[in-house]
Amino acid sequence: MTPPIKDKLFSPLGRTNNPLPIFIMTETGYEDNTAFLGEWGPFQQMVFFLLCLSIIPNGFTGMSIVFIGDTPSHHCLIPANANITGEWRNHSIPLEEESGTVVLSKCARYKLDVIKSFSERGYVPGIDVNVSEIQHETCLDGWEYDRGTYISTIVSEWDLVCADKWKNPLTSSVFFCGVLTGSFLSGQLSDRFGRKNVLFATMGVQTVFTFIQVFSPSWVVFCALFFVVGMGQISNYVAAFVLGTEILSPSKRIIYSTLGVCMFYTIGYMLLPAVAFFIRDWRMLMLALTLPGFLYVPFWWFIPESPRWLLSQGRVEEAEAILRDAARRNRVTAPEVIFRPVQLDPKAGKLVAHNICDLVRSSNIRWVSITLWLVWTILSIGYFALSLNTSNLAGSSYLNCFLSAAIEVPAYTMAWLMFRCCPRRLCLFSTLFLGGVVLLCINLIPPNLSSVSTALEMLGKFGVTAAFSIVYAYTAELYPTVVRNTAIGACSMASRVGSISAPYFIYLGGCSKSLPYILMGSLTALSGLLSLLLPESHRMPLPDTITHMQTFPGWKKRPVCKLSQTTGEEDVSDTL
Repeated sequence: MTPPIKDKLFSPLGRTNNPLPIFIMTETGYEDNTAFLGEWGPFQQMVFFLLCLSIIPNGFTGMSIVFIGDTPSHHCLIPANANITGEWRNHSIPLEEESGTVVLSKCARYKLDVIKSFSERGYVPGIDVNVSEIQHETCLDGWEYDRGTYISTIVSEWDLVCADKWKNPLTSSVFFCGVLTGSFLSGQLSDRFGRKNVLFATMGVQTVFTFIQVFSPSWVVFCALFFVVGMGQISNYVAAFVLGTEILSPSKRIIYSTLGVCMFYTIGYMLLPAVAFFIRDWRMLMLALTLPGFLYVPFWWFIPESPRWLLSQGRVEEAEAILRDAARRNRVTAPEVIFRPVQLDPKAGKLVAHNICDLVRSSNIRWVSITLWLVWTILSIGYFALSLNTSNLAGSSYLNCFLSAAIEVPAYTMAWLMFRCCPRRLCLFSTLFLGGVVLLCINLIPPNLSSVSTALEMLGKFGVTAAFSIVYAYTAELYPTVVRNTAIGACSMASRVGSISAPYFIYLGGCSKSLPYILMGSLTALSGLLSLLLPESHRMPLPDTITHMQTFPGWKKRPVCKLSQTTGEEDVSDTL
């Protein structure tokens, strides 16, 4: 019986009269052929740290809406030229109860014409007139906002309160819609045009459009630009993640994917409340967060293209040139021939193009993809809802945001330690289940123990963050090189369905304070159970082709392989 073909064939496009050189790459062949570089030389260190540095702006761009879109305390504006006495001005806003505290009404005032009439007659509020019996009206002259915390936000500038309160969560959702679109486009563009090109193009999009956003004349324009910023933000994150995963050796790949990228994202996230504390105007804050993006232009000359991707495109000479330059930087000698050529029939020569449809083409990869999409979606709801909710917690919004960012440092550290030695399914299940159970426990805490509730929410954020770090690296290990960037982009795209809805989970808190935690906790625990259905990739070689993937539990794949006479690629059909 002939064993299944397990080699990945790389060849240049086109045909000639002479047999074409085809370059064989087995499942572990890339690591074997590039072992001469070593694992942690100057080349790998440079790639590791430059790619990690490119992630920092994503931390403060993605979460900046916590401050630029926060809602200050407000009530109806009583015009300064209104001809009423000071006593009536102090009694012009009705009182209402909010979370057990009596506060000024945010969306109503007593009829100003009636108050003017009583003031002109010399009546005293509360003595001559029962103020509570005066009819109410909406805030016809706008709102007066508390300037103690913010000089301005998009809420105070464009009055996104009361009847327009729905626009505030929609602003975040529009950003995540851009992230969804970027996830869909960037993966396929990166697999088609290269990791490096997409990385720098989308970094430019994010930086330039955030700068233009500073000058937004209206909420509609702001949202339109925010959509484009979201496209650029996720695109460069995924491209940098995949580029580092494909260049670095297996041991350093784990550090990079579970600790390096995530930790530098957290650095950006932690810088956000520090900068926002000193810059209280939303336009100046966005400008301050935009300018560092221009410092990344020189990185173009130091970050290389992925040799793995070049090989998958048949561009062997370019891949070897990068590896020889890496050898020079590491002060080692590269072999004369890095990738072994063989001769095949002259008709073999055209590569099969892969796209997003390959993620559901066979039964095995289809079930892996569907399960991962569900896990990513639910995980994204928990992560972004908890991150965006920091301004609603008791205490300082700046301190709460910093704590929410700082808790990610031990979370990523634990994820890295678990990923080094534990099965992937156990890593993902334990962190998701921890996060879900803790969020459900928040509802058991009495309202007067707000500090305990905040501590539990941070612990839930710890579990969800660790799971997010693990699922990125786990997904990269499950999918092969030919569709890896597309697959991670598709998973990220699926997760944006969760992130788009995350602001409305917070919005539900206005109806019932416990409802968001019940929903987030239940869904997160459920996603932990779903993760147990995924294949195990611990100590498995990184797959290069779809046929190298691990089998979905409960399914038996019988590969029937033959070499295509027209493409030189392996044709595989899965029979379950």
